[in-house]
Amino acid sequence: QVQLVESGGGLVQAGGSLRLSCAASGRTSRSYALGWFRQAPGKEREFVAAISWSGGSTSYADSVKGRFTISRDNAKNTVYLQMNTLKPEDTAVYYCAAEESSVGKLVLGVDLSSWGQGTQVTVSS
Repeated sequence: QVQLVESGGGLVQAGGSLRLSCAASGRTSRSYALGWFRQAPGKEREFVAAISWSGGSTSYADSVKGRFTISRDNAKNTVYLQMNTLKPEDTAVYYCAAEESSVGKLVLGVDLSSWGQGTQVTVSS
């Protein structure tokens, strides 16, 4: 398994931008799909974005398409989430996830290989 540590969260005004990072350590020699989920207070955790090992395949939730961009740097074992035009409804704890099998399984968010501890993103109106 890999260990995941998120960073980059914080407080931002609506319309602003943040970039989240997630650094992987441990068994990084394996090919993992990486992605982001979020959980707002009182709500279930939801899928945000995912990227394949090669970076050639990405997937986004409809709510973030056109505003968020996921990318990865395998040399640094890091995945990024660039978040632009943030809205108050983007406020949540953002979690990084890794899945060895496929992007498709990662999108489902069930029985994934690894999860990070989360980073808080707060968007003020």
